[in-house]
Amino acid sequence: MPTISMFYGILVLMYFRDNRRHHRPHIHCRYQGDEAAIAIDDGSMLDGSLPAKQLKLVQAWIEIHKEELTVDWELAVNGDEPFRIAPLQ
Repeated sequence: MPTISMFYGILVLMYFRDNRRHHRPHIHCRYQGDEAAIAIDDGSMLDGSLPAKQLKLVQAWIEIHKEELTVDWELAVNGDEPFRIAPLQ
């Protein structure tokens, strides 16, 4: 499960071949003790929890990097290493 970005204490990960459980392109985020799966297309939370402030930061980051995340998703579900994506600044 490669870390594709990190900002403001939030780790953004994309698992290999992870298209069966949530059935939508998504990322996994970790912040302190919380973890969540968040959809790439609309930023909705599919599973888990994040504090509201961190969720908004992740949703803004997704909106900025949607194209790159879509490419990374295709790589990851095919078992290839996704590219790192610039953090939110």
